[in-house]
Amino acid sequence: MSEPAQFIKTFVTELNEVLGKLKSNAKLTEIQSDWLGLCLTRILLTNTVCWAKFQRACLGTYKIAALSWMFRDAKIAWDYMLMASVTMVLEQHGITEGVLVLDESDRARSKRTKRLYTRSSSF
Repeated sequence: MSEPAQFIKTFVTELNEVLGKLKSNAKLTEIQSDWLGLCLTRILLTNTVCWAKFQRACLGTYKIAALSWMFRDAKIAWDYMLMASVTMVLEQHGITEGVLVLDESDRARSKRTKRLYTRSSSF
């Protein structure tokens, strides 16, 4: 649990490359990349975003304050990270057209859909 999963390391490396293309000073430092990789691995393993569960999952190697500090106080360009990760997913799946909508209403949504509706428009 002290190392990110290999496919997550690859994802974070590719994400950092895309970040550099979007904005050169938005790239992650090595420490930030390692932290993000560990957090993504812990999300996968614990099926939650919970600092206390992350601490237990790493057997106390990292304390809650240390885990959450990077999230709260580090100078990470979260808006560019969102753009970079969405760009990566779209490119990996060959999606070149469509409408992307973010929903922050906190209303429960269906976890299963039988059909995706798309409109023709370029990103």
